[in-house]
Amino acid sequence: MSKFWERFFYLFTFITQGSSFLNPRGYAILHRMHHAYSDTEKDPHSPHFFKDVWHMTMHTKDIYLNYAQHKIEPEESFRGNYPEWKLMDKISDMWLIRILFGVMYVLFYVKFATHPAMYLLLPILFFMGPVHGAIVNWCGHKYGYSNFDNDDHSKNSIPLDFLMMGELFQNNHHKSPNSPNFAKKWFEFDPTYPVMRFLNFAKIIQLRKL
Repeated sequence: MSKFWERFFYLFTFITQGSSFLNPRGYAILHRMHHAYSDTEKDPHSPHFFKDVWHMTMHTKDIYLNYAQHKIEPEESFRGNYPEWKLMDKISDMWLIRILFGVMYVLFYVKFATHPAMYLLLPILFFMGPVHGAIVNWCGHKYGYSNFDNDDHSKNSIPLDFLMMGELFQNNHHKSPNSPNFAKKWFEFDPTYPVMRFLNFAKIIQLRKL
């Protein structure tokens, strides 16, 4: 995408992820490591080396922060021209900003919640990023079916991934990591792919291949 759209989505992602905004550089390095070392001891978030999803998530967090905050540099094979916006990265990493987002979530519920039980959803809003990552990395490498032998434990958890917008097609994704469409079989559907097709049609992004 162009520099304008890169910055637009950088800001848009910060607004929508809010208190759990993920630094693109840190996330990208972790994702590349996950593919290179899938379900081995060097995988930053394989569920097969942790006793529960909490320990896996905390381990992932520590590695992510090291790369996001430039505390360590990645191996040579994982270095690259990652998108960075230093001012936005600094703002988004401030605890004051994360707390303000949390306060806004609470105020929204105070105004619009129609039942006390709805407040139970607040922790998910506070930690959207970690919750999403935990579901994808734990379930996507433990539960479901496999279309391909990728020498790992990646699974397609559900054939119509309405929960994670295609991210639970982990087996397909590990087979073709550069494909924009995570669905491969006739009965599978990746809800994000039509969105990407539209963005490509509108010349907001450019897909390498369709």
